[in-house]
Amino acid sequence: MTHELIFLKLGGSLITDKDKPYTPRVDKLADLALEIKTVLDSTPNLLLILGHGSGSFGHTAAKKHGTRDGVKTSEQWHGFAEVRFQAAELNRYVMEALLNAGVLAMPFSPSASMVSNNRKVTSHNSMAIRRALDVHMLPVVHGDVAFDETLGGTILSTEDVFGFLVEQFPPTRILLAGIEAGVWEDFPARTKLVKQIQLSDYEKMRAGIGGSASTDVTGGMKAKVEEMLALIQKNKNLTVQIFSAEESGYLSRALQGENVGTLLLE
Repeated sequence: MTHELIFLKLGGSLITDKDKPYTPRVDKLADLALEIKTVLDSTPNLLLILGHGSGSFGHTAAKKHGTRDGVKTSEQWHGFAEVRFQAAELNRYVMEALLNAGVLAMPFSPSASMVSNNRKVTSHNSMAIRRALDVHMLPVVHGDVAFDETLGGTILSTEDVFGFLVEQFPPTRILLAGIEAGVWEDFPARTKLVKQIQLSDYEKMRAGIGGSASTDVTGGMKAKVEEMLALIQKNKNLTVQIFSAEESGYLSRALQGENVGTLLLE
């Protein structure tokens, strides 16, 4: 049986209350885990790697210490350890939701296995993730701190982690689930949703894409679109979808191949 591999990110704004520090959306996580379980059960040839943002856990601590920009002083290293702790706290809520829903899942924290250079992952032991996929287990990665050859330490977003894993485990699709319905032509007015962005057309639209409303130390919608288009450029046949999983059922529809937000393609 040939398998399809999808990378799915649950955004920090979706799974935490981004305006209340350290507050997970427990009911939302339970619903999303159930949708994942239902789709995996009904699609035996589907393999997933799940990633999640840090939302009001990691971002609150990271902003306080400026961790993404580099870690050098003793105080900054204390901040680094605190961000790591908060990222793991949220990961625990995600894992609990998945296990309660009956999803066979296993966390792989980037801070324990990835080293970067200027936020580009340079080394990672991916063998354990490969073994997990072999037995149809769901590997879970997340936004996390990492030791960095140039910056001392930094923060890797889920997209940074995916950017590296794409090379190791080429997916057919990347799904980025958040609370924004997709890419808006007219952010923040939000009246015209862009259904599709082709690499070649992007330059023309570029001026209109803004940042996201809450604190996000990893750069908002514009950075997300550009990062994903860069991946598409390097990996032919890859498509990326940015969509909202706020309403029940949208995650399932996206996993099953429907475009419920903005589709990025070559």
